[in-house]
Amino acid sequence: MTPVHTFDGKILSSTLCNLGEGPSFDPDTDTLWWFDILGKTLHELDIASGEKRAHALPFMGSVLARIDSSRQLIASDEGLFIRDRATGALSPYVQLEIDKPGNRSNDGRTHPSGSLWIGTMSKRSETGAGAIYHVAGGVVTKLVENISIPNSICFSPDGSIGYYVDTRVNRLMSVPLNPATGLPVGEATLLVDTSGEPGGMDGSVCDLDGHIWNARWGAGAVDEYDTSGRRLARHLLPAKNTSCPVFVLEGAGRLAVTSAWEGLDEAGRAADPLAGALFELDIPIRGAADPTYRL
Repeated sequence: MTPVHTFDGKILSSTLCNLGEGPSFDPDTDTLWWFDILGKTLHELDIASGEKRAHALPFMGSVLARIDSSRQLIASDEGLFIRDRATGALSPYVQLEIDKPGNRSNDGRTHPSGSLWIGTMSKRSETGAGAIYHVAGGVVTKLVENISIPNSICFSPDGSIGYYVDTRVNRLMSVPLNPATGLPVGEATLLVDTSGEPGGMDGSVCDLDGHIWNARWGAGAVDEYDTSGRRLARHLLPAKNTSCPVFVLEGAGRLAVTSAWEGLDEAGRAADPLAGALFELDIPIRGAADPTYRL
């Protein structure tokens, strides 16, 4: 029986996002970033001071990656853009699916090689409309086709294994990678099958022991899996639609988790008043920030 732990943590931000997603931590500035995809907003939180800022976006952003001290990479429904940290100015970088204006970016993460994996999906959640791409040095390579809701993109600490899920199917896949490039060197195989369980596998992150921490949409929880796919624990959070975790501070046992009120009617939001908030779980994990993206 999987141990279930009650919420042990705090609210990092009480700003309620329609679709909170794509959290990332910048260790150079001690800053946490995340998106409200449907609200077209990039949120920023200074961990030390608690100061929060919101940056309006002209598109649906979903993933942010560090480039250097002055630039960030943002994935959106209009492609990939380079963001100037100081001014917020956006410069086009590469297109993903110029032939699919009905799609948007969704989950993604930077591989230890400095490449980016980014998933796309239909804005109307049409079955099989999305894909997962590898982006390195401006070169885009399609890795997975006919995916509906790409999520759980994360990597083993040495970069030799990649993970992803189609939330509509709820089967977490494992694929061997070239650690130097982040490109597959073999076929994907099934690691975890949760297709018969309530909720959906959403965003994930790997800790320094290779364990996978997965936000379970609809279950108000983060599940911990070991490298064999065995679920070790479930940690509950005070919002039903938990969406994506990220480590806060290098090596420390802190996990930030986004959430959403998307899909809840008025009664549902009243019953789930913290839906869309940003939470922190205070649990013993050895984690690290995502690598920088290499242009």
